[in-house]
Amino acid sequence: MSLVRKLLPPLVSGTLFGAGLTLSGMTNPARVRGFLDVFGAWDPTLAFVMGSAVLVMAVAWRIRSRMGTPIFAERFSLPDRKDLDGRLITGSILFGVGWGLAGLCPGPAVASLALSPLSVLPFVVAMLAGMGIQRFIAAKPLRRQAVPE
Repeated sequence: MSLVRKLLPPLVSGTLFGAGLTLSGMTNPARVRGFLDVFGAWDPTLAFVMGSAVLVMAVAWRIRSRMGTPIFAERFSLPDRKDLDGRLITGSILFGVGWGLAGLCPGPAVASLALSPLSVLPFVVAMLAGMGIQRFIAAKPLRRQAVPE
């Protein structure tokens, strides 16, 4: 597979995703925090963005089920129940707490670099540091306690 054919789909889809996040206002941390403030000045915008994403994914899932192989890959890479483990759950909790505190997650943070790089740079640096720490921890084998016989 040529490099262009390998890199073009993620570049186009990432650019489209970033544009969608920007147009929907999801790069504004106050909007995300407003969605999470259910008992205060609740902002339902994120619910509409999530609903739209679910609809698009439902259509994509139906199309995928009719395809033999993906267009830009050799096979589909789909999650299964075996992917659900303690590390994933812990990471999800940390992601949610960080998202609630900062009002940003990786997609909007990267998209915000184009609009206001100085205000989002500390978050992106912390995010990259966290990714590096996770990679370091994941490289270490899990220690299992010996079970007495």
